[in-house]
Amino acid sequence: MGEKKGNQKSERTAVSVKGKRRRPISDNSEIITLNKVCKAYSTGAPALKDVDLHINKGEFVFIVGDSGSGKSTLIKLLLRELTITSGSINVLGYDLAKIRHRKIPKFRRNIGIVFQDFRLLKDRNVYENVAFAQRIIQKSNKEIKKNVPSILAIVGLAGKYKAKPKQLSGGEQQRVALARALVNKPTVLLADEPTGNLDPKNSWEIMKLLEQINENGTTVLVVTHNREIVNAMQKRVITLKRGVIVSDEERGGYIDED
Repeated sequence: MGEKKGNQKSERTAVSVKGKRRRPISDNSEIITLNKVCKAYSTGAPALKDVDLHINKGEFVFIVGDSGSGKSTLIKLLLRELTITSGSINVLGYDLAKIRHRKIPKFRRNIGIVFQDFRLLKDRNVYENVAFAQRIIQKSNKEIKKNVPSILAIVGLAGKYKAKPKQLSGGEQQRVALARALVNKPTVLLADEPTGNLDPKNSWEIMKLLEQINENGTTVLVVTHNREIVNAMQKRVITLKRGVIVSDEERGGYIDED
């Protein structure tokens, strides 16, 4: 593994332009591509400006930046909750500028999403919260009975499948949300501030789970303000500032933008 990384660095060097360091090109297939993407809201204020972004299958990427930097807009564009103003955006082979509305649900089946506030169904137990994601895509009861316990075991909640969300700690609730996002085996997992409401111990446990999920082949994108985690994990780090990518580091850290 170490030899492979060394070969990549010797064969393909990163290029620095105006402080932004482009990553070495990978031989893996590209599954997220943004070219010259701009997004402006009705007020005319630009949320993203001329964003070029290329993410390969199997990568683990942190997206960081201050509030208002464009992180949330980027996530919404990747989910096709918003449309771009100009440029081009392709995710998992779908042209999101041209995709028809009836195809959006099918597209989103390939993406798992985890939020800071968990967004669990409070009146349903752990098992039913996860099974809900399977029922949406019309999995059979037989498949659900197999898949839900399996994913709950992976996130360490096999023994709490009957518990309601209010009976769980914040860390456990986020594990349920993670299980729900993963039960349909998405190609990409988007985690929007997944540790924002957690203490340091639970934050690290969630990040270790995300790393494990990534090692099993899922592409993981994490939006976060957690400087300690970003600096310690040494993953690819993309920094946004006022709608522009100002840094893209292969093994980066949380940079001071000022």
